[in-house]
Amino acid sequence: MRITMIGGGYVGLVSSACFAEFGTEVTVVETDVVKLAALREGRMPIYEPGLEQLVRENVKAGRLAFTNDLAAALDGTEAVFIAVGTPTRRGDGHADLTYVYAAAEQVARALTGYAVIVTKSTVPVGTGRRIQEIVSATRPDLRFDVASNPEFLREGNAIGDFMRPDRVVIGAESDRAREVMRRLYRPLYLIEAPIVFTAIETAELTKYAANAFLAMKVTFINEMADLCEKVGADVHDVARGIGLDGRIGRKFLHPGPGYGGSCFPKDTLALVRTAQDYGAPSRLVEATVAVNDARKSSMAMRVIAACGGS
Repeated sequence: MRITMIGGGYVGLVSSACFAEFGTEVTVVETDVVKLAALREGRMPIYEPGLEQLVRENVKAGRLAFTNDLAAALDGTEAVFIAVGTPTRRGDGHADLTYVYAAAEQVARALTGYAVIVTKSTVPVGTGRRIQEIVSATRPDLRFDVASNPEFLREGNAIGDFMRPDRVVIGAESDRAREVMRRLYRPLYLIEAPIVFTAIETAELTKYAANAFLAMKVTFINEMADLCEKVGADVHDVARGIGLDGRIGRKFLHPGPGYGGSCFPKDTLALVRTAQDYGAPSRLVEATVAVNDARKSSMAMRVIAACGGS
């Protein structure tokens, strides 16, 4: 089986290396000349435990390659994954889908036969439908399907998360697209990893819902930490006491300065904006964003005060 990955960033590179380890022939398309040169020389643009060795082994085995030639990469491919950046759009908090839509149009122009066009990037509800429109308008003659396959990779454990996932979510609506995705993920079927097939919109929303829920857990325990300070309780014992409840779980119950990183801030904000646009505002996620922002400001003021205001 042959697939193409558009984007050699964190998600694209980890996913490509792991798919190659499954035995799939993967070509990564990277337009950044500096990053492409590094990848071809075996130097990783990111740090992830085990990634460099995994990439090196699969390049040597001929299952993984890097290029900036989109047409060549798409020759004979069965699935094209779009794994480009979706940063927060300046001014309104929505996800910036400029790179996603540009990639979809470029793929449409270069494909010579049927393929499943899969969003691996984190994208809001409706993106898959818009990609269908773009591809159909660009190439009315092209036979294709669109699918959503969100990633659930944790930095520092991304390879393990991909190889032994809690679940794989695939939004696909034709039998042909589902069959392509089943064959691609066959190694995970063999270890009985849960493979969940849904509608495209469901898969898109699942990624945001998962990150928002985890962000809410972080924010909740931080609010409990503030209350514990007032009443003389130990927040770590509170976290352990509730975390031992199987319905709640221990993870993400660690008090601190609030959530950050590359995903939670932009994904919670994008979900808030999407929910507002559709007339179904998510008050819990809105409060999570507001409380987290306030906590970071409060922590910054504490640091300034501790340093004597300088």
